[in-house]
Amino acid sequence: MLSRLKNTGPAILVTAAFIGPGTVTVCTIAGAQFGYALAWGLVVAMLSAIALQEMAARLGVIGQKGLGETLADSLAGSVWKWPLILLVISALYVGNSAYQAGNLTGAALGVAAVTGDDASVKVYAGLIALIAGAVFLRGSYRLIERFLIVVVLFMSLAFITTFMVVKPNLSALLQGAVVPVIPEGGLSTLITLIGTTVVPYNLFLHSSAARTRWQALDRLNAVDGPRAIEGLRAVEGLRAVEGLRAVEGLRAENALKAARSDTIISISIGGLVSILILSTAAASFFGSGAVIENAGDMAYQLEPVFGDSAKYLLAAGLFAAGLSSAITAPMATAYAVSEILGMKSDTTGTVFRFIALSVLAFGSLSALLELRPLEIILFAQLANGLLLPIIALFLVVVMNQKSLLGKHTNTWVSNIIGLTIVVLTSSLGVRMVLSALDLLR
Repeated sequence: MLSRLKNTGPAILVTAAFIGPGTVTVCTIAGAQFGYALAWGLVVAMLSAIALQEMAARLGVIGQKGLGETLADSLAGSVWKWPLILLVISALYVGNSAYQAGNLTGAALGVAAVTGDDASVKVYAGLIALIAGAVFLRGSYRLIERFLIVVVLFMSLAFITTFMVVKPNLSALLQGAVVPVIPEGGLSTLITLIGTTVVPYNLFLHSSAARTRWQALDRLNAVDGPRAIEGLRAVEGLRAVEGLRAVEGLRAENALKAARSDTIISISIGGLVSILILSTAAASFFGSGAVIENAGDMAYQLEPVFGDSAKYLLAAGLFAAGLSSAITAPMATAYAVSEILGMKSDTTGTVFRFIALSVLAFGSLSALLELRPLEIILFAQLANGLLLPIIALFLVVVMNQKSLLGKHTNTWVSNIIGLTIVVLTSSLGVRMVLSALDLLR
């Protein structure tokens, strides 16, 4: 188990992406308003995310392709190519830029609630943006990955310790996690809980990151191949080739096994953190009449009940959540857009860094200037609502292509699970689109 934790890799980026200030806020509101009743929704969301992200990782490891590159290749010559590409780029680039402002502001508000100085919101937002920008400018993929592992572990520790200080009702939490109940007025919150965990841009991020992490297979084969053939010159040539193929197959199997363990462990950690946040809010505020509108309110109102410790721990967790999402959202956008446009998707590449930094810059500017670009946010919500089921369905279809994945295509069980998630994400997408249209009226 310890060796698996040490080898945690690409999937931790996904965890860092969905445990942002938005998720913290939604989980806080869910716990404060409905107690432990919606914990099962987070369990469903976590299992759905594991299923889809495993497919994305398998595409990267075995197919040695990112989802963006696969999408562009599959649409070559199709009349749907550019409309779908424009939808994907718009949803990812414009959407993540707009949401970036909310992530930075949300994290800064939580920290400022502890300091009691509203003027420091811009300072904290700017600090998070500067750290994220420095990581992009200085870091290779492995450095970024290791940095985010530290951030996620710190964030998890902060929320776990907060949970232990508050001491929620474990039996009520267990019941809420396994018994599906939708309390009156809770449907919208349930959908939002799922929507903050099952996110389309995480599929692009994970497939590309898995390919980057295990693309060393190709380099090892290039070195070991000649050595293997040379060492087997005394043997029939066909056996040498078959031996090399067996070695390559073994490496692929080991890489896929590592990717699956990484996915299950990392996303389970993220799901656990979400449940901890919901249950902490439930224990602290459910039935108390306290008005909780954001995670900053939770940090502020914990003080009179549990003292400074819980408040500061929650603020630390929020800061880490803001930092993790400030890195992963631009990173996912850069991977997807560069791959779709046929450009090099390398974290050290000029194009990659330009796309990532431009997303970060737009979000940071909006946060620092306190802009509220409603039209942009609504467009992003519309685009993401459409994109989520399309990308989920496309992924399931791709994972059945033997020409790309060989014997590692989906099983019938995986297809049933995948199609069930497509139906779930379609319902979620429709809800997001209708919500945006209502606001536009």
